[in-house]
Amino acid sequence: MARRRRGGRPGTVLVVTDQPADAVAFPELDDEQLAVVFELGERRQVHAGEVLFSPSDDHYDWVVILSGSVEVLGPNDQVITRHGARRFLGEVSLVTRQRPYLSTRVAESGEVVVVPAEVFRTKVLSDARLSDTVLEAFLARRAVLMTTAADTLKIIGSDYNPASMALREYAARNRLPHHWIDADTQPDVAALLEHLGVTAADLPIAITQRGLLKRATPGELAFQLGMTADALPDRCFDVIVVGAGPAGLAASVYAASEGLRTLTVDAVSVGGQAATSSRIENYLGFPTGISGQDLTTRASIQAQKFGAVITSPCAVTSLDDIAGHVVATLSDATQVAGRALVAATGAHYRRLPVDGLARYEMAGVYYAATELEARRCTGEPIIVVGGGNSAGQAAMYLAESGSSVHVVVRRPLVATMSRYLVDRIDSHPRVHVHDGSTVTALHGEPTLQRVTVSGADKQLDIDCTALFSFIGAEPNSAWLGGVAVDEHGFVLTDRSLDRALLGDAWCAMRRRPLPYETSLPGLFAVGDLRSGSTKRVAAAVGEGSAAIRSVHEHLALTADASPPA
Repeated sequence: MARRRRGGRPGTVLVVTDQPADAVAFPELDDEQLAVVFELGERRQVHAGEVLFSPSDDHYDWVVILSGSVEVLGPNDQVITRHGARRFLGEVSLVTRQRPYLSTRVAESGEVVVVPAEVFRTKVLSDARLSDTVLEAFLARRAVLMTTAADTLKIIGSDYNPASMALREYAARNRLPHHWIDADTQPDVAALLEHLGVTAADLPIAITQRGLLKRATPGELAFQLGMTADALPDRCFDVIVVGAGPAGLAASVYAASEGLRTLTVDAVSVGGQAATSSRIENYLGFPTGISGQDLTTRASIQAQKFGAVITSPCAVTSLDDIAGHVVATLSDATQVAGRALVAATGAHYRRLPVDGLARYEMAGVYYAATELEARRCTGEPIIVVGGGNSAGQAAMYLAESGSSVHVVVRRPLVATMSRYLVDRIDSHPRVHVHDGSTVTALHGEPTLQRVTVSGADKQLDIDCTALFSFIGAEPNSAWLGGVAVDEHGFVLTDRSLDRALLGDAWCAMRRRPLPYETSLPGLFAVGDLRSGSTKRVAAAVGEGSAAIRSVHEHLALTADASPPA
């Protein structure tokens, strides 16, 4: 029988797990697995009270317990769980190179095996005898930490403050255990701010195990958690992937699994536009659907399992060609070099051409429909603008959450949306479609309260608390200065490039661009960013993985062309 307790005084065991279902999160290694561990690590004695690692450490090693026991501690030294013989410490942060969220303290003296972090990432995660058990446990533990250890990171902010919501979104999309404190509704928040020595002008505030950040940004939080590029021991890679949506993650998985030193950076967080989809039902292998965040989170772990380094938020501000390498300068002035670069920065939804839009963004107007946004308007009337699959998925997700949903679209849904979604929308009692219509005005103070929808022969004022916008797509290609694009800004590749678009570098190379290669040799473009691409998750994954074949060919040709040492 399982024993679970939530809360309690410091030192109380918050989660005690002894059910078979908990074997995924807290497995015991068998003799064969322990034999592998003995080959990779160092055995040593530990003593009661000894701290093995804590949030003050920049990194931590993988520890397997042979005898005695070790407690995992949350804030205020509350015991989250206790590990005994044949169990191991750690969670997803050991794979992603983040600093530890929690402390571990020896409860009973005994013996452990310590496997250095880099050996863990290069040897343990590639060993079939260990990797599945360890990764499944780490993923399950992160799910537990999202609730039991939320106080390891506290974010104080306002639902009506864009900076606060950006920070909260970053934590949610990166699945960082955190506790959101709404300064507008939380009782005694003024006393809390006074106790911390801050004011409302300092929002958003992030409180980690290492300190307090005033007017915190995602970049500053990432730096404190050890998630930024400046923490990398190496700055030169075989391939740099810019963008961690489905296309970029697929490229990362295939590049790393085939032995290429791979760095993946994203300006926001892992997942891209796909991570904002509440449910993807037409992706191969998931007949009951999967959320975009779950899909991309698993893909991120998969890439890092093979050795890819993934970091965010890291925006690329410029590119240079230096000594045969593509050198990317990041927004924090860090420079990283790659022998090839895969651009997978995708596209973003256009903004509605409506007066006063900016004042309602993050205060009623949203560009994603995840659990984070849905919680703010559950059961309330909302509007979804757009006729693509993302709009359809959002409409269904919000309607299933109890909201009355008005879909506003210029053309009939059958012209732009998958048939299965059209059928579901048509049959759902809480979804109402207004085709041939556009949003012409927004109303409300201080947040959105009403929207004016206009058609050819009608005008409606619809009461609502939120508007979700999924209209059109504009490429995130501004950072690719000098690369050939089409009339809409999407990047041209391979057969779409005529000779007039190819410069002197191509004449010297005496070859045409490879599949997915752009007008700049060694720079490849995939997914929604590429001109002519199919705007679907499966297509993006296919392009990202296929482009690595061209990367290999480019690297081979470059090596053959290099003068002998």
